[in-house]
Amino acid sequence: AGLIVARLQAQGVPVAGVDRLRLGVPLAVKDLMAALRFAAQPLDDLNLANLLVSPLVGWSQEDLLAWGYRKRGVRLWEHLRASEGAPTTATMERLRELLARADYQTPQALLHWLLIGPWQGRRRLVARLGLEANDPIDELLNAAFAYAAKGTPSLNGFLQWFDAGAGELKREAGKAADLVRVMTVHGSKGLQAPIVILADAADDPNSKPPRAGELEEEILGTVRKVPLPPLRKNEKARAVRDAEARTVKEEREEHWRLLYVAMTRAEEALFICGALGKGKTEVPEESWFGKLAPLFADDRTATDALWGWRKEWGALPAHDQPAPPQVVRPRGEVPEWLALPVGPEPRPPRPLAPSSLGEDEAPDPPFALGPGAGTAARRGTLIHRLIERLPELAPEARNDAASRWLDRAAADLSVDERVEVRDAALAVLAVPEWADVFGPESLAEVPLAAVVDGRVISGTVDRLAFVDGAIRIIDFKTSRRPPDAVKAIPVAYIRQMAAYVDALCAIHPGMPVEAALLYTHGPRLFVLTPEVLAGGKARLGTGTAKV
Repeated sequence: AGLIVARLQAQGVPVAGVDRLRLGVPLAVKDLMAALRFAAQPLDDLNLANLLVSPLVGWSQEDLLAWGYRKRGVRLWEHLRASEGAPTTATMERLRELLARADYQTPQALLHWLLIGPWQGRRRLVARLGLEANDPIDELLNAAFAYAAKGTPSLNGFLQWFDAGAGELKREAGKAADLVRVMTVHGSKGLQAPIVILADAADDPNSKPPRAGELEEEILGTVRKVPLPPLRKNEKARAVRDAEARTVKEEREEHWRLLYVAMTRAEEALFICGALGKGKTEVPEESWFGKLAPLFADDRTATDALWGWRKEWGALPAHDQPAPPQVVRPRGEVPEWLALPVGPEPRPPRPLAPSSLGEDEAPDPPFALGPGAGTAARRGTLIHRLIERLPELAPEARNDAASRWLDRAAADLSVDERVEVRDAALAVLAVPEWADVFGPESLAEVPLAAVVDGRVISGTVDRLAFVDGAIRIIDFKTSRRPPDAVKAIPVAYIRQMAAYVDALCAIHPGMPVEAALLYTHGPRLFVLTPEVLAGGKARLGTGTAKV
């Protein structure tokens, strides 16, 4: 099967490979495994010699004799290191690079580096062994990934796992379109193809010795099967001869069943081929070819240049489908856009987070250092979380719900402190001018992202609601000393709210946006007029928006 695949690839015929592959047999796999074995044990002389004369390194046998000949008892690797010179410098550098990677890379990564890295292993192996080397190389990579999926991969562990494996892979051929599939008849069960070629149909089943039979033996009412060893003719008792006859009969029945399977795989044409052994002139009668030959006409057509003569039965089905029309573009008619140079790739706009627009520059930030800073920050966080949760409840249920939540989330605070936090949160929700923003239809922690004048604005608004065809947003501040008037609000907070307004105007064009700041310490609510926001936009540099 391997020779058939190699000949097909040499003729340029697309082939899917064989359905059964002994992974340790192909030369390409042996060469790659020699490189891995050297990485694990460089003092193995025979393995190192195999690696040196493989396509991966490229030494000839004369090179190995000239540069590897040494005194008895001296290791080949030690001799190469001691006698390193101009002829072997490049090889030694490559081998040392392989050794340097052995302790830090998994087997599949090391194979990948050997194949497409500086060694260019795949290119060298295919150039020496032909395109059929690609198939076992890919299966070796698959085996390395399968080994890594079962546990922690290591080089020595992979070598031991590879050597202890069954060695034969059965691959699913599937419905490989426009590819020649080379497989056993057993592997073709359940598959069909337009053309089927029985490449070895002249094999004589009588030339093969029967497999070892089994002798049935009854002991104490229990029937057991005892395998029979090879015996001479005069050593075979009647029971042994009967068991051997049953084995031969079963094998012959399987022989004809496989012929039925092989013939019924063809959809349009079946080619039955075979080759006689050296010195033979007659086709064996019990072969597939010999059994099918009488079904064909007796006359031989001696006009076949490849086979000399052939017998045919029936004809190939005619395919009268018209060829698709070919659109031929006149030479020289090339679209203008093909000659235009590709421009530079545009850089994506840098995102702008409104919450980072100078909050650290604001006086009295929420987490300022000093006596009581931690308590103030904790108080602001608790109020913030209550304002997020309580709007979902009815107003009459908020008081008890806030008390129960603070008992769980702030058990370390005193009762008076928890009552003060609860009352502050309820006072915020009771502001009549902006009650809609804290209603059941409002939204909390709303993420925003929009492009404004070529700049990405991305952030999260604490509270948002759609009220009477307008958008209302509120952002909470937890400063310990809230300002007395709008003019005293830090410019950083104005810029932040201006960015939120611009983003919402881009998301909902034509819809008015109203913004406000709510200082939870108090509480105190400041409505930001368009004039106030315009000053923040001037410093932000994002243009104007309808507010």
